[in-house]
Amino acid sequence: MARVSPNLQFETELWARGLLRIAGLDEAGRGALAGPVAVGAAILPNDEPLLMQTLSRARDSKQLTPLQRDSIAPAIKDIALAWSVGFASADEIDAQGIVRATRLAAIRALRQFSIEPRFLLTDFRLELPHSHIPQTSILKGDARCLSIACASILAKTERDALMRELDARHPGYGLSKHKGYGTQAHRSAIARLGFSPVHRRSFRAKDLSV
Repeated sequence: MARVSPNLQFETELWARGLLRIAGLDEAGRGALAGPVAVGAAILPNDEPLLMQTLSRARDSKQLTPLQRDSIAPAIKDIALAWSVGFASADEIDAQGIVRATRLAAIRALRQFSIEPRFLLTDFRLELPHSHIPQTSILKGDARCLSIACASILAKTERDALMRELDARHPGYGLSKHKGYGTQAHRSAIARLGFSPVHRRSFRAKDLSV
C-alpha cells in the first residue's frame, strides 16, 4: 500500500483562524538505550504552494534514509520561520522517566524560539499539559502533518550528529552506527564494557534482560 505524504491540512485550518505561527513538534531517541532524547520544533510559513514545492520530499524521518534526511534538513531550516531542537540527557531520563524528560526536551526546544508559537501540533504522546500554548496531539502526526514531519527530521538529524560526537568520546559501543538503540552489537558492547556516562541505566532491567 502506498504511503501517504504529510500535508498541510491541520496547518491550513489553523491559518484560516488567524493562527499564523504554528509549531510542529516530534521526538527522536525515545526508545534508545544511550544518549539523549531529542525534540525538534519547526514553525513553517503560511505559504502552501511554496511549502509543498520546497518540502515535497519531507516524510516521517523513519521513512527516510540518513542521506535523504541530511539532504532535506537544510531546506527545512532555510524555509522555516523558526526551528530548534531540544535535548534531555540520559541522566535526566533516569531521574524523571522518559515521558517527563521528553516533555522537558520539548520545552527547551520551544524556549529557543525568538518568536512565540500561537499553536502547537505535536506527534502522539508528546502532549505538553503544562504549556499555556493551545495544542493538538495527532496520531501518526509525523506521517500526516508536514510541520510535524519537518520536526521529526530535525530531531533525528541533530540527534544523530550528537551521537557521532558521543561515539568519539565513548569509543567501543558503536554509537555512531546504531545511534544508541538496542541492537545486538550494542547490547554485546554493554555486556563487555559496562555502562558509559551516556547510557540510560533505568532502561537496563527492561531492555537488557536478554
